[in-house]
Amino acid sequence: MSESHSLRKADKIVAVKGMNDILPPESAVWEALEARVRDLMRRFAFENVRTPIVEPTALFVRGLGEVTDIVEKEMYSFEDRLNGEALTLRPENTAGVVRAAVEHSLLYNGPKRLYYMGPMFRHERPQRGRYRQFHQIGAEALGFGGAEIDAEVILMAHMLWQELGLTGVELQINSLGQPAERNQHRAALIQYFESHVDVLDEEAKRRLHLNPLRLLDSKNPAMQPVIEAAPKLIDFLGDASRAHLQAVKDILDSHGVPYVVNPRLVRGMDYYNLTVFEFVTTKLGSQGTVCAGGRYDYLIEQIGGKPAPAVGWAMGVERVLELLKESGSAPALPVLDAFAVITDVSSLSKVMPALQTLRQAGVSVQMQASGPEGMPSMKAQFKRADSSGARFALIFGADEVQAGHVTIKSLRDGEIPQKTIPLSDMAAWAAGMTSVA
Repeated sequence: MSESHSLRKADKIVAVKGMNDILPPESAVWEALEARVRDLMRRFAFENVRTPIVEPTALFVRGLGEVTDIVEKEMYSFEDRLNGEALTLRPENTAGVVRAAVEHSLLYNGPKRLYYMGPMFRHERPQRGRYRQFHQIGAEALGFGGAEIDAEVILMAHMLWQELGLTGVELQINSLGQPAERNQHRAALIQYFESHVDVLDEEAKRRLHLNPLRLLDSKNPAMQPVIEAAPKLIDFLGDASRAHLQAVKDILDSHGVPYVVNPRLVRGMDYYNLTVFEFVTTKLGSQGTVCAGGRYDYLIEQIGGKPAPAVGWAMGVERVLELLKESGSAPALPVLDAFAVITDVSSLSKVMPALQTLRQAGVSVQMQASGPEGMPSMKAQFKRADSSGARFALIFGADEVQAGHVTIKSLRDGEIPQKTIPLSDMAAWAAGMTSVA
């Protein structure tokens, strides 16, 4: 290889389309949201679970349903070159959490409340709030069959919107009943759509006898009048299913949580039964669902476990953050406490222990780094200190270092006087800086 070829600039490698880097300072907003959610989960007694990003393809085919958009069109699936196993990047995480619960017998000693955070993957056209790698936070209550737990997980999400200051989020609920009721509805749907087959597009015709419920999800404008007039599942519900939905509504009513019963709400996975719900907004265009879920009493058995009821939800992190921006409620970015202005590299042996003292006391400190020619000028360092957003500049000049002192200058509040203190007093200053500021 010639020298000129080896020194040639390499082509720039960029991220995969629809899979985005999350960079500072935006990443700090993500961290703030995650911290709020962790605290909320703690208050509702949910424990964290972390499952693999890659799962067996069969998990999603069996769990989500073979005739669903996710399984048919959107999954990133591949064959393991080592052993030929069919694998998939998880498109959602309820099935993964259930798989983990079954594999590790988590329900042996009783029900579990679990939550997760992490990336999901779906191969679809990237657009605002909808990406090929997207992030979800989810809550799964495994082993609970009562309507009060359906209501509890809804109340938890509603409380999150309140604490985040989000407005314009509407709760829609419905019931999908039980399998026998859905079978009756399925037969009625097939009969109904067969009488309107001339209006159906090719996709709807293909799914008509495989999974007619999915026709209700169609976004084809030409089909909407026919879909609106189609038989409604709620009309096929038995007394027990109706009582379950009413019990959920009664609890929401008692807590003053507004909702709309949407008889067309069916969700995109086949594992749901009884209660389903979505929190939707009109502020994000076509991607209006920010959180959705429901009851899935048969999924644990489908994945190989002993029969057990369950209910949960997942929220799209990107969509919630977009909604926070739209609502003007985005979490405040963390503020750097102090920036260390250092005039001479030779003083670092005294400066760095002092900065460690502050950090151990909980103060955030950025240290000016040296370059090939030593430390930048004082003017340049103060410019960097100001642009860092730090509340204080810690000035370690030659005179201060020689005397074992540091000068503290407020960068944001002109009313706070500049002062010089011994390095031995830095821990005391750190303890009182919040009240001083």
